[in-house]
Amino acid sequence: MALKESCPGSREIRTPYPEEVRCFWCDTVNEIWTDEVEADCKKCGKKVTREMRPSCIEWCPAARDCVGAEKYDRLMKAIKA
Repeated sequence: MALKESCPGSREIRTPYPEEVRCFWCDTVNEIWTDEVEADCKKCGKKVTREMRPSCIEWCPAARDCVGAEKYDRLMKAIKA
């Protein structure tokens, strides 16, 4: 199933961009991309997570095809955790 390239709900996942997230433990600013859930802090090495906004991948029947199976599986696992 092919979707229009302009699906607005999956734009952050298909065309990721960096966001700044502060480490809870050491207050260092880290970069996490919008298609990622977590990263290791560049200073202390602990896991830094970003807030997951509601996304169409949670309800759209075409989401796996739209964003790709690997990203879909990774993000759904994080959403359910």
